[in-house]
Amino acid sequence: MHFLCVKLKSIRFVLLMILVAVLLAVSINGVASAQVFFGYSTKRVPIYSVDTENKQVAISFDAAWGADKTADIVETLKEYNVGATFFLVGFWVDKNADMVKLIDESGFEIGNHSSTHPDLTTVSAEKLENELSNCSELIKGITGKDVTLFRAPYGAYNNTVLDTATKLGMQTIQWDVDSLDWKGLSAQEITIRILNNVKNGSIILCHNNSDHILDALPMVLDRLQKQGYTITSIGDLVYKENYTIDRNGLQKLS
Repeated sequence: MHFLCVKLKSIRFVLLMILVAVLLAVSINGVASAQVFFGYSTKRVPIYSVDTENKQVAISFDAAWGADKTADIVETLKEYNVGATFFLVGFWVDKNADMVKLIDESGFEIGNHSSTHPDLTTVSAEKLENELSNCSELIKGITGKDVTLFRAPYGAYNNTVLDTATKLGMQTIQWDVDSLDWKGLSAQEITIRILNNVKNGSIILCHNNSDHILDALPMVLDRLQKQGYTITSIGDLVYKENYTIDRNGLQKLS
């Protein structure tokens, strides 16, 4: 009887170990459970912000739907003599070639925001590459310039998305200051959100056609400048080589 009990315990232990092994092999949001359980992860992250002692921030505008506020945004940026980056979706570029030219000729940076704005973590590898390469080709066809920055639609990414962007010569950019302007916040609310969260090396997310961006933008730029910040494009903020990105997306010089 004692031998039988020991044998049953051994069988249960083996079955438990098998169950644990299966559970740790399962993926959670594309990351193996074992990596989460043991406190490590091979999932890479894009650039959310930059480690810098300079009082410098970057402001960006995602453009997918609507263009009627874009020219006024450009004029406001020029009035305050600041830099900025516009992440453009391919179908927006197709419909608004004149705006693409205006942004480029006004000295502002243009980044890739995919061709059709899908969740890129859910598409095939072939479609993913086409989404990025086609958008860059459309932009270059108008500006004559290579596209070196990419922002994923919805901020959704995985290692395959990051690897594909790198393969196509682009750094993947997120943000650490979300204006939430797309939610219909008032100009004052947008301004307060940005000012309360900004720091050296921040990347600010706005949208080119949000409800109150034209009212908020002058207040944001004025107050940031009064606080001593230089406002630039993302390309002028990020490091191009010899850098690392920590698990929080902070880009640091190696």
